[in-house]
Amino acid sequence: MKSLDVIAAVLVVVGAANWGLVGVANFDLVATIFGMGFGQTSVLSSVVYGLVGLAGLYQALLWKNIRSRWQGTPAFAGSR
Repeated sequence: MKSLDVIAAVLVVVGAANWGLVGVANFDLVATIFGMGFGQTSVLSSVVYGLVGLAGLYQALLWKNIRSRWQGTPAFAGSR
């Protein structure tokens, strides 16, 4: 499961970087990687955006379990 955590974290960082570039520099990194202009999409870029969204949901909904896995404490343990 830790490898899934790492993949999800990388995708979340990619998504955050892309949105940061869109907001600050009006530059769409994902579109550029796939040879398209700002705001254009293709099947591949849609897959990337979908995976980023799923990774964000995974991180948001399971953050306590993820944290427990990396800290070595049980997910059901009380907060400290």
